[in-house]
Amino acid sequence: MNELFAICRTIEIEEEQGHGYWLSRRYENGEVKPWPILITRKGNNFFGFENACPHTGQRLDTTPGQFMDEEGNFLNCGRHHAQFDLDTGKCFIGPCQGKYLTPVQLVIDDGDVCVTGVELED
Repeated sequence: MNELFAICRTIEIEEEQGHGYWLSRRYENGEVKPWPILITRKGNNFFGFENACPHTGQRLDTTPGQFMDEEGNFLNCGRHHAQFDLDTGKCFIGPCQGKYLTPVQLVIDDGDVCVTGVELED
C-alpha cells in the first residue's frame, strides 16, 4: 500500500485554491467505488481530504471546484456553510462542528502530488 499514484503536478494547485478529483478506490472487501478527493495548498504544504462533509457525507463543492471561503483561508461546505481548518480538516463553524474531514495521505514526488496509503483501480 505504499505505492504512489500521481494525481497532478504541484504547479497545478495554486495557493488558496482547492481542486477536486475522482479516483477509483479498491476497498478491503474487493469492491471498487468512485472516490472523490480534494487537494489544496497553503504555502509549500499540500493537504488532501475526502470530498465529503462529515455532516451528511455529500460533496463539499456544490459548484464543482468551489472549496474555499472567499478569502481562501478555509475549506467550505457549500451546502451547510460549515468551515474546516486546512491543516487539520477540523470543522470549527457549522452543523458538524468538532468533526473532521477524512484526510488523504499525500506525498510530493518530483513535482507530482501523489496519493499513497490506498489501493486505487487503474
